[in-house]
Amino acid sequence: MARDSADSGSTDSGSTAGDFRVLPDLASRKLGGSVIYASDEFYGPAYSLIEAGPAAHDPALFGPRGKVYDGWETRRRRQPGTDFVIVRMAAPAVVRGVVIDTAHFRGNFPPSASVAGTMLAGYPDAGEVLAARWDSLAGLISLAGDTATAYAVTGPGPLVSHVRLTIDPDGGVARFRVHGEVIPDPRLLGSRVDLAATLAGGQVVSCSNMFYSAPGNVLAPGLATVMSDGWETARRRNDGHDWLVVALAAPGLLHDAVIDTSRFAGNAPGWATLTDDETGAELLGRTRLLPDTEHRFRLQAPGPVSRVRLDIFPDGGISRLRLNGEVAPEARTAVTDRWLGLLPADLAARADPADFFT
Repeated sequence: MARDSADSGSTDSGSTAGDFRVLPDLASRKLGGSVIYASDEFYGPAYSLIEAGPAAHDPALFGPRGKVYDGWETRRRRQPGTDFVIVRMAAPAVVRGVVIDTAHFRGNFPPSASVAGTMLAGYPDAGEVLAARWDSLAGLISLAGDTATAYAVTGPGPLVSHVRLTIDPDGGVARFRVHGEVIPDPRLLGSRVDLAATLAGGQVVSCSNMFYSAPGNVLAPGLATVMSDGWETARRRNDGHDWLVVALAAPGLLHDAVIDTSRFAGNAPGWATLTDDETGAELLGRTRLLPDTEHRFRLQAPGPVSRVRLDIFPDGGISRLRLNGEVAPEARTAVTDRWLGLLPADLAARADPADFFT
């Protein structure tokens, strides 16, 4: 059976719009997702679900409990019920779609699954999360063996911090992806912050080419460990150049940028520019880049910027892009209203405006 290509790093060039899988996988350990509870892990640990890469498989590998799979696998049920796992997402978000991948599970996959979400403040423990009220994000989804099943979540919300994957009745799932739109929290946008960061709500909305790896990687937290953890384009054989556009978490007054070519030792771009994508105003003139180097530049931003375009010349790869600044005063009311509007009513009622943008 042909497998879905949701985990492939090689994609066509052009806009990143139109497929929820271009949004960040907020369940991923790479971004900071974590498994906080699993009903059963007899054959395989639930943490395997949120590993960033595709599942591996060794047909000859067996352990004391039987065949070893790269995924979460529960024992065979002999009584009514279902198995489930709860994942704390890297940041609260509106979920736009999920991928339930049964890679290499051919005779032991669950026939169906469902996904629910809840929004909890702070850092609740497993008991508090288990006792929370859950809202359905995806009803009963039919699954097949060795297949990545993508399911789009429609509707305006809700905002969720935790997701629950329930399999009916038991079996194995290799990977679980939860793609969504991070909603900026005004309590975390005070002073100078990276307004491009995925976990703040920044997002790559278009790019010229993403042949080797996805452009959204450049907004991930931490430092890249390998080249595939950044954005790399195909080699150009013409006079053009490559670029990407980042929508900031909120319109901001930008102060400085980090353009990091770490891990790109022989394939870094030669030069780069940064501009306001909406007005064309220059933020950083054409500037030389070095291989395998974290570059820091002051920016010249005369006013609020909502979208930033990075042009690299002529092609190559960068591992991280940081755009540091503060949320523009005139944008703060809209950011606050959006966040409060997506919170459960009890959490919104307890929010203290004195904590916003401080």
